[in-house]
Amino acid sequence: MTATLTPSSDSDIKTEIWLPAAGWNGKFQAVGNGGWAGTIPYPALAAAVLAGYAGAGTDTGHVGNSADFALGHPEKLIDIAYRSIHEMTVHSKAIISAHYGTAAKFSYYNGCSQGGRQGLAAAQKYPEDFNGIIAGAAAWNQMRAHGARTALNLIVNKDADSIIPPSKYSMIHEAVLNACDALDGLKDGVIENPAKCNFDYAKLACKAGDGADCLTKGQVESAKAMTSPLRDPKTGKVLFEGYLMPGSELGWATLGGPEPLAPAATAMKNIVFQDRSWDYHTMNISIDVDRADKADHGEMHSGDPNLKPFFDHGGKLLMYHGWSDPQVNPLNSVIYYNNVVKTVGKEKAANSIALFMMPGVNHCQGGVGTDTFEKVKVMQEWVEQGKKPAQIIAAHLTNGQVDKTRPLCPFPQVAKYKGSGSTNDAANFSCAAETVNVSNR
Repeated sequence: MTATLTPSSDSDIKTEIWLPAAGWNGKFQAVGNGGWAGTIPYPALAAAVLAGYAGAGTDTGHVGNSADFALGHPEKLIDIAYRSIHEMTVHSKAIISAHYGTAAKFSYYNGCSQGGRQGLAAAQKYPEDFNGIIAGAAAWNQMRAHGARTALNLIVNKDADSIIPPSKYSMIHEAVLNACDALDGLKDGVIENPAKCNFDYAKLACKAGDGADCLTKGQVESAKAMTSPLRDPKTGKVLFEGYLMPGSELGWATLGGPEPLAPAATAMKNIVFQDRSWDYHTMNISIDVDRADKADHGEMHSGDPNLKPFFDHGGKLLMYHGWSDPQVNPLNSVIYYNNVVKTVGKEKAANSIALFMMPGVNHCQGGVGTDTFEKVKVMQEWVEQGKKPAQIIAAHLTNGQVDKTRPLCPFPQVAKYKGSGSTNDAANFSCAAETVNVSNR
């Protein structure tokens, strides 16, 4: 089924609802978007239907994976922020009921990155839309993050001495691994708890001149900027709490390349300054990060920690995030999770929200860590059987073949090696409590 939804006079939300002709499992799965959306997420939609679900996806109300649509169209920004997923869900449920003659027994949402933020927005604004929400690498606090990403790019490119060439990323990564990999009791190329790694990049400072195996004074400062909260260069005030973690060095080009990350640059032009000719070199970091935060009137923030209405009707929120994510900083998920627990209380949160941090995993997936697990199955068992995951067995694949499994542990627990057996077998690890200090550096 295809539909065009128009909740406002400026809305043009394209939606597709796919209904299994046979073998429907009686359930509904909505899938989220990535980047600035602008297309229906067909691979995720196909995966939902292949698993037996009635599925739905949307382009969120515009075409093209940039923020160009938002210039002069505030209603379209509301559509991508939260309205498109909600409208799609309401209409999908009605179509499912009409087609099968019975309502979906359970409704799920599955998304990562922008899709992760969309999931949080659904839990916050429409607590009865879904029984279970899977939110990976959720890009909440989105407009402030775009301002911070642009600012960071300016900082690490402020002069020739500050630029870290990609050829040095491996050298830096190896130095960080040598310092921190064994902190978890096992040297295996993965830092299990990066928050415990306090590597001083000054140790890599060149003794005389530049070199392939050392960092110039400016490059040391850039490395520290990548892995520290963004601060006002004039006052030292923290402008953005999140930062990249030790272990992410191979992906530093994402935010530290020659130009700002494209989704951030297009947001600054079209939403913050409303001028497509705006030059990011003119950014005033002391003022413009706050300006970015306010530019969308909070529509893309999706950071409300009061999920009590969602939890009260039995809703479950499963969050996951790669510790080595070079794009959406992993502390985003840690901060939101902690905010929810603090707001609703530990008892209410205990059986309603779970966060699984993924060591060595990049943005949504990829990296040396175990990044593949049956997210929807885990969520189903939690919602339908009351089995909150005490751990999740995840796999790493090479050329489509599993070569390592590990348990992902509920935050703030981490996986610990039992001391014997293959380090590539999850059975030889257990989840143990550990302090994860994410205070400002």
